[in-house]
Amino acid sequence: MELQDKYIRFDWAVKRLLRHKANFVVLEGFLTVLIGDEIHIVEILESEGNQQTENDKFNWVDIKALNSKNEIVIIEIQNTRELYYLERILYGVAKAITEHISLGETYYKVKKIYSISILYFDIGYGTDYLYHGQNIFKGVHTGDFLQVSTREKDAIVPRMPSEIYPEYFLIRVNEFNKVAVTPLEEWIEYLKTGIIRPDTTAPGLGEAREKLKYYSMTPQERHAYDEHLSALMIQNDVLDSAKLEGKIEGR
Repeated sequence: MELQDKYIRFDWAVKRLLRHKANFVVLEGFLTVLIGDEIHIVEILESEGNQQTENDKFNWVDIKALNSKNEIVIIEIQNTRELYYLERILYGVAKAITEHISLGETYYKVKKIYSISILYFDIGYGTDYLYHGQNIFKGVHTGDFLQVSTREKDAIVPRMPSEIYPEYFLIRVNEFNKVAVTPLEEWIEYLKTGIIRPDTTAPGLGEAREKLKYYSMTPQERHAYDEHLSALMIQNDVLDSAKLEGKIEGR
């Protein structure tokens, strides 16, 4: 592979390069393809989750964005290997909700949350590389889906709980073993392999080819990136060794 075709990992890019407004187009493309709605980023929210040191306790990025209805949504992207991962997701969503509503405001101000987990590790059993979950209320006896009436601008409007409640995306990167055909598959291929095809038309990936080149970074940035990859390899080796030792002890 030629030097100019080497691209940095997305988890590093989203914590560093893609925080700059000039590079929002890459993140917007990824989110638009994944969520299935046109997303425009307003800002990267400053919080403890957006720390950039190697020893971050919380490794996630909060994004404030507008959807196609011009509604404000909060998008949480996280990429941390943890034992209690489902609990970690729940905590992150709850924290995002409470951080972005002021004391004394009505509950109408609660923002829609999308929680996106990019998993480079084994979280459990399943045959798909992408899982999506959201809250619904289904009739136990009738099977119908409940609509909730809310007041908006002096009118009573029926809304589905899924329009308000958080949505969760779990991307199991290592489980992707397809030939990329759709824009979503091209994005997952990049997340797994770092490869971006020259003729891509997937939203955001064309821009990523220009903005995420490894050899476009300064020597200092490349050194920090290489140290990041080394730390990930060590972390994975330690955890995999602990898992193997646990299996041996179980026998």
